[in-house]
Amino acid sequence: MQIGIHFMNFTLPGGPAGLRAAVSDTAVAADEAGVDWFTAMDHWFQMEHFATAHDPMLEGYSVLSFVAAKTERLRLGLLVTGVTYRHPGLLAKTVTTLDVLSGGRAMLGIGAAWYEREHRALGVPYPPVSERFERLEEALQICEQMWSDDEGPYDGKYYQLAETICVPRPLQTPRPPILIGGGGEKKTLRLVAQYADACNLFGTSPDGVAHKLDVLRGHCDTLGRDYDRIQKTIIAQVDPAGDVSEFLSAMEQYAALGISLVEVAPAMPDPVRWVTLLGEKVVGPLSQIG
Repeated sequence: MQIGIHFMNFTLPGGPAGLRAAVSDTAVAADEAGVDWFTAMDHWFQMEHFATAHDPMLEGYSVLSFVAAKTERLRLGLLVTGVTYRHPGLLAKTVTTLDVLSGGRAMLGIGAAWYEREHRALGVPYPPVSERFERLEEALQICEQMWSDDEGPYDGKYYQLAETICVPRPLQTPRPPILIGGGGEKKTLRLVAQYADACNLFGTSPDGVAHKLDVLRGHCDTLGRDYDRIQKTIIAQVDPAGDVSEFLSAMEQYAALGISLVEVAPAMPDPVRWVTLLGEKVVGPLSQIG
């Protein structure tokens, strides 16, 4: 089983001037510890159920580009890009640039977006949820076309592109992997089955995840998609400073369901130390699971 670091809290000692070193040192520690993924959030304001909208938040793709320059092996992506925040053609170009400059380590994590306050505050349109999902599907189609040999137009309900030129192409072939985040059973998991290489679910319980995976398998059967070709990942919590046996036992249950990677968020105020402990106590034993 693999593990990823989800860097989501920028309220750190040293304030804004200390963030450069904190992000860099955490990413380097993760790279050296054998961590597989480094992800950030796609928000302009910090989430209110985690802290406050006035707490620090850095733009996600800028963070990933910075991390790419400091590391050699981590896969890099947002968990997840809000479809409303960037025009899909520009999003494809952004992910392509990250892929080229990281040496082929980018992935597109994407979802339907949800944080209404930051949309309203910054003047970003916030359409109804049904439209956001329709836009998400069009965005997925546009990215796939941008990363293909088809440079022709795209004429959708919401997006119209005269030319889908993307030069240079991503280093990964046939394209960077696509991850769709969320567990919505009617729309999100159907989009996973149709377009994605990976999904990300909340690891609320093995039974809950098993149910979501059963729904995903049903969508795959309907669409003629090979369920086993989709990577299944979860978000969970662990304290590497304490006893990690319960966490590892839980991961054995998730691995039995087909989960192959778990994302965990460093606890503050010292993410570097947290990641170092994770490497010493969790990464090795976790790699033996599954």
